Amino acid sequence: MKKSSDKLLEVRDLHVSFQIHGGKVHAVRGVHFDIARGETLAIVGESGCGKSVTSLAIMGLIPKSHGEMITGSIRFRGTELTTLSAKKMRRIQGADISMIFQDPMTALNPTLTIGSQLTEGIIYQKKIAHQAAWQKATEMLERVGIANAEQRMKQYPHQFSGGMRQRIVIAMALICKPSLIIADEPTTALDVTIQAQILELFDQIQEETNVSMIMITHDLGVVAKTADRVAVMYAGNIVEMGNKRDIFYHARHPYTQALLNTIVRLDLPSDTLKPIEGAPPDLFAPPQGCSFCDRCPYAMEVCRHVQPPVTAVNDHHTADCWLLDKRAGAIRQKVETG
Repeated sequence: MKKSSDKLLEVRDLHVSFQIHGGKVHAVRGVHFDIARGETLAIVGESGCGKSVTSLAIMGLIPKSHGEMITGSIRFRGTELTTLSAKKMRRIQGADISMIFQDPMTALNPTLTIGSQLTEGIIYQKKIAHQAAWQKATEMLERVGIANAEQRMKQYPHQFSGGMRQRIVIAMALICKPSLIIADEPTTALDVTIQAQILELFDQIQEETNVSMIMITHDLGVVAKTADRVAVMYAGNIVEMGNKRDIFYHARHPYTQALLNTIVRLDLPSDTLKPIEGAPPDLFAPPQGCSFCDRCPYAMEVCRHVQPPVTAVNDHHTADCWLLDKRAGAIRQKVETG
């Protein structure tokens, strides 16, 4: 797979909040990352940490009546997406940036055939005739591994298994040949055998098309299989970012280390599994300092009152943690050794 140093997507200081009964939920709080052409970035974290909201913000799918980007920038190929009109954004959605949603059964319309759902987007975006769109959709179904594609095009979502529905959703995301695909928990509802097949399909597609991918997941096994770089997200912030080796072997943030300790390993006794004690902070009133402070075994007084700065561990690895400050002394040595 050919990767480029060119930045396809740049997200800077992104904040997203939701006004609901009882107050404002600060779901995304200063997210910052970029992705190059042909690269896969995995965003990993607990449920409710802001992964999916970040992806919806990039896609422009947060209703203005419910969500508000307070500050921040999302640039795609140099174009600022946050200021585009709805009409211009629709020309990007599905054509240049596509999304694979969590549950393929709810992502597909149960009252329409697979063929009509596959052809709708390409007819709108590419302005081609229905017959040509049907042919391209049939070819795309075959490409993602669905046999008898011509016959299957006339069937409904309930006539497919979960794994096949996921392949159809992937075909819908690919049909307009986008430059970026956002896959939001694409393997969560699948058994391990089908999950492995879908991940192999992602690898094959990326090898053939050089498409960039954002893989949103809580499954560290998926991350190890697919990602070039990993962003660890907690309570609306990205708290650590690096390549796979940085994150899996040299994690510096206590939350990342705690996540890794929750992985079941067959080479260790079962009693070595360590849950993360406590609960994430209330995002109605986010903490003033480090959001992981109340659950962190290494927390210091400064962690409670001041947001930690982004600290560069090396050229491609950063973490937001006061323990990486040289003034942390002996406590810093503990977190570095995990």
